[in-house]
Amino acid sequence: MTHRVDFIDLTLRDGQQSLAATRMTTEQALRVLPMLNDAGYAAFELWGGATLDSAVRFLDEDPWERLDRFYATLGTAHKTRILLRGQNLFAYQPFPDDLVIAFIQEAVRSGVGIVRIFDALNDWRNLQLALLATKAYGSKVEAALSYTTSPVHTTDYFVHLARTLEQEGADQIAIKDMAGLLYPTEAFNLFDELKHQLRVPITFHSHTTTGVATLNAVIAMYAGIDALDTAITPFAGGPSHPPVEVLIVFAEEMGVEHGLDKALILRIQQMLFDIFEELRDTIHLYGKYYRPVSYDDINRAVVQQILTHVQRGREDDIEAAITLMRNLLRDLHYPAYDDTIFKAQIPGGMLSNLQNQLKQMGKLDMLDAITQEIPHVRADVGYVPLVTPTSQIVGSQATFNVMMGRYQMVSNEFKMLLRGEFGHLPAPANPEVVRQVLGPDESPLHYRPASYLMPVLEDEYDLPFIKTFRDLLLHLMLKQPADEFLKRRYGILNGN
Repeated sequence: MTHRVDFIDLTLRDGQQSLAATRMTTEQALRVLPMLNDAGYAAFELWGGATLDSAVRFLDEDPWERLDRFYATLGTAHKTRILLRGQNLFAYQPFPDDLVIAFIQEAVRSGVGIVRIFDALNDWRNLQLALLATKAYGSKVEAALSYTTSPVHTTDYFVHLARTLEQEGADQIAIKDMAGLLYPTEAFNLFDELKHQLRVPITFHSHTTTGVATLNAVIAMYAGIDALDTAITPFAGGPSHPPVEVLIVFAEEMGVEHGLDKALILRIQQMLFDIFEELRDTIHLYGKYYRPVSYDDINRAVVQQILTHVQRGREDDIEAAITLMRNLLRDLHYPAYDDTIFKAQIPGGMLSNLQNQLKQMGKLDMLDAITQEIPHVRADVGYVPLVTPTSQIVGSQATFNVMMGRYQMVSNEFKMLLRGEFGHLPAPANPEVVRQVLGPDESPLHYRPASYLMPVLEDEYDLPFIKTFRDLLLHLMLKQPADEFLKRRYGILNGN
């Protein structure tokens, strides 16, 4: 076969978010960004997701300045992609329309060329305004399908959603498999249907937690998917993304053009191992796996066996390919897969953060019980996909349930989810849980959630730590963490 696949690099955003709890600093990222820019990637994801919250909360950094420095280093915006949580922006609950518009305008002005927009519930209404604003200010929109499995999340469901987003004006569509749940036997059908039904390019995004994402990326190349999200070792594998070093070899064996500078990628890999060492205290998997990987380390005979099974495409062939790929990655010292996630459905970033939080509490022994409770809580709230913010909401509620009894303690965000304040649930919530948590008289919202929210930018904010419009945006979105950061920045103590 002869075609081209565009590789997208996520090392400096979702790769380090998934493995190092988003603790990579701007200075660390800038060590490798110029080289990434020269490596031949079609784009790289550099900002968004948890990077804004983590910057102010843990790194004492201004996320706007991080974006400015990236833009100054690259000299262009067209390859810079960010991840936006729809109406939730870069935080955990829906925001008023005027704040969403202002944030997107400032991000585009600061050097963003592609905005990937998703909604945790796949409620397209929560993408609509962000999509329109992004296009109005001159950036491309990649609208994402938050992939999950449940009785309601069928191939037809995702194809219908993708067509709706294309009709709304999306420039490209992403399959966002945030927990690595797309099973390879299902991947063939989903990829083929989307390629058949859509006119815009398609990107495949997945995490290698369950041990199938790298094989799915190969299947995606075989099916003609246009772009693949990847990461560079050691910020690849495990709860992160398929390693680009491995996929380059598969592309070459398939005759697929990739346009990457292979030698430069290995030089980047060497620098990333230095950063990995610096972040070792935040990496749950540190020291257990990861070794440098060269292209000669990858057994091309096994690669050919996998490709033969993929080309046949029968169910027994795909199962054989799964085993071969998992063994190939194991032999290259990538983290072991965890196929229990097919049931728990925990995304990579959620897993690493949950492990860190339980470790800090001295409760790491509760991890198994919590992961077993998560799918029960998810079913109670209509099989919501587990991605920010629903992953945090469901994960926190599962933790409360394990520690204190089922629904004896309930977060405000969990109540908001049941009330429809985040959007339409994919399926009706468990009525017994609704009665226990909300009572008999409450009914969910009917209209688009943000339509119930009042504008915020027309109000006056006489706060000594808000000195710029960007400060105001951070204050309105991140609240206390942003306020504490801004007070430190400007030397304001006790509000004076």
